[in-house]
Amino acid sequence: MHERRFLYIPVHAKFTLALCFAIAWAALSIVLSLRWLADLADIVSWPMALIIIGFIAYVPGFMNAFMIGTIILDRRPPHAPPAVYPPVTILVACFNEALNIGDTLNSLARQDYPGRFEIIVLNDGSDDDTALVAARAVGRHKARSRGAFRLMNFEVNAGKSTVLNRGLAFATHDLVATVDGDCWLRPDALRRIVERLLADPPGTEAVAGAVLVRNSRRNILTRAQEWDYFHGIAAVKRMQSMYHGTLVAQGAFSLYTRRGLDAVGGWPPCVGEDIVVTWALLKAGYRVGYAEDALVFTNVPHEFKQFARQRRRWSRGLIEAFKAHWPLLFKWRLSTLFIWWNLFFLPLDLVYTFAFIPGLILALFGLYWIAGPLTLLVLPLAAVWNGFIYRVQRKMFRAQGMRVRANADGFLFYVFAYSLLMQPVCVGGYFAELAGLRKNWGTK
Repeated sequence: MHERRFLYIPVHAKFTLALCFAIAWAALSIVLSLRWLADLADIVSWPMALIIIGFIAYVPGFMNAFMIGTIILDRRPPHAPPAVYPPVTILVACFNEALNIGDTLNSLARQDYPGRFEIIVLNDGSDDDTALVAARAVGRHKARSRGAFRLMNFEVNAGKSTVLNRGLAFATHDLVATVDGDCWLRPDALRRIVERLLADPPGTEAVAGAVLVRNSRRNILTRAQEWDYFHGIAAVKRMQSMYHGTLVAQGAFSLYTRRGLDAVGGWPPCVGEDIVVTWALLKAGYRVGYAEDALVFTNVPHEFKQFARQRRRWSRGLIEAFKAHWPLLFKWRLSTLFIWWNLFFLPLDLVYTFAFIPGLILALFGLYWIAGPLTLLVLPLAAVWNGFIYRVQRKMFRAQGMRVRANADGFLFYVFAYSLLMQPVCVGGYFAELAGLRKNWGTK
């Protein structure tokens, strides 16, 4: 059977095509919303109306259109097994993960990676049975696994970035992967992420793996997060990686070169150490990729309190990244668009929290000033985007002999209610970081 051939389009040309499509969509949205804009301006003034509708409709529409255009044009090279697989060190940082660390180490022991690899378990002063469970798992796998296991127990909790840097000092190989203590890797995950690093352009110093939800059947919140990881986060990373600028090589599962980590001083002491170190790599001129088929499954928060703590931490990490690496806003490369994109998250979440949500409440009483029939005219791309991303992700699953499980109620909650929870929480995270409130690493 002959392989399908596609016309090669240079990356810069793909970027231009996606950008033109996004601008055209934003222009159409503005035209369709003129009546809505005028009606709202009579109530709150023209500048305020432009801010509200701009961040409710124009900016999200531009983002969705650019994402769809990019993924339609995405023709990334296939994996090509190297003649020799380089050795890898895997750092597993954990804090109070007694319930999960055993499964994590079991999945690492079953990796089919053809080269040598070592697993260094970094127990960061846990006050539960993490050390005991990890020691039993290490003892069980030490003789039978292809990987070499080591357990390092630290008596005092020092924070994730500190413990990762300690592990890096003890790592014996030039490729370093990070895995969180509550994750489960598919047997081919390490092999696929290394192959992607080797297949990506020169200068690629990190690759993010694909993180999906393991405990999605726990309740409606975890079922909604399954779609967030499967649709939203995966699509954004795929888009960013096409322009060699993935903005977060997440701690849950990513691969780095020691050269890149040493060049930026390792992981910085902050709660968003993964995003900040990724931006440091980008600022140094390196590329960061994404392996969409290197799959790891993580346990997401199943209680709203845990969920809110996690998303606040992510929001604080974004502010930390801007504080440390704001010059990226003015460093020209294709991925600079995504730095500005992230800069818009704060006003997007603010407008959503303090304008759109109240607008929904007003609409229930027949007051369609902010949310109403005209809103539907400028936001239809979200439905197209969800359908398109679903097809792309389902195709990736099928290529690995997997199928997407039915989760209709989670999808409905994700589409209609998820943002009502997430955006206000993110706003709280932004203000907590700007106010300098105390931070720690615990719940992911």
